[in-house]
Amino acid sequence: MNIPRLTLIGACPGDVELITLKGIRAIKSADVILYDALANVELLEYAKPDVLRIYVGKRLGKYVYTQEEINEKIVYLAKQYGHVVRLKGGDPFVFGRGFEEIEYAKIFDIKCEVVSGVTSAIAAPASVGIPVTSRGFAESFWVITGTTKKGEISKDIELAAQSSATIVILMGMSKLEEICEVFRSYGKSEMPMAIIQNGTRKNVKSVVGTVSTIIEKSVLENIANPAVIVIGEVVSLSYQLSDINEQLAENS
Repeated sequence: MNIPRLTLIGACPGDVELITLKGIRAIKSADVILYDALANVELLEYAKPDVLRIYVGKRLGKYVYTQEEINEKIVYLAKQYGHVVRLKGGDPFVFGRGFEEIEYAKIFDIKCEVVSGVTSAIAAPASVGIPVTSRGFAESFWVITGTTKKGEISKDIELAAQSSATIVILMGMSKLEEICEVFRSYGKSEMPMAIIQNGTRKNVKSVVGTVSTIIEKSVLENIANPAVIVIGEVVSLSYQLSDINEQLAENS
């Protein structure tokens, strides 16, 4: 009889080659896989042929299941089948609500494990040549959610706008105008800013400008979710942005 257990796996931000070896081993041993919208479905090819695959994707305004329903499914499926693998985009503990799922599963005495993943907060900027830190440019970086549970802009963004750190904002496209307004109010209108859509994937798309120009540029380039926003002097260091955008233009 299979022992009920749960493994939360960071499924990386898109490029399947960024998955960890530990993550692949867990996928191979899974009896059930629950995967998110941001998890690359190519990772399912590592699973056993008879594994139960269930899509539980969540994107802004589009929910297949609520978080509460996902929690309940994890417990039910673990007790019915054994090893449940939860594939979550990026890292499960970086705005992935992974701790909530573990907290619920533990109430039912289900053994839990977390396999960390590469977060889009670092990998998406890196995929277009933007370092989140660099000596002489940024001594630290902040990772902030753009939209809170209540659907409001995070109050931490105002604190971040007063810092010299690199600011990386996830889930922030719906609040882009508000974010830019906050930075403008602190005299940061000319601060370099970039938005990376589908970071690390083959269809990566990016736009670079300043706080004062990025909204217009993102509209012209049709930049949309899933996207990572980067604000800071390090944006000017990118050695790939122009090359990537030229290549996309040639292929379009």
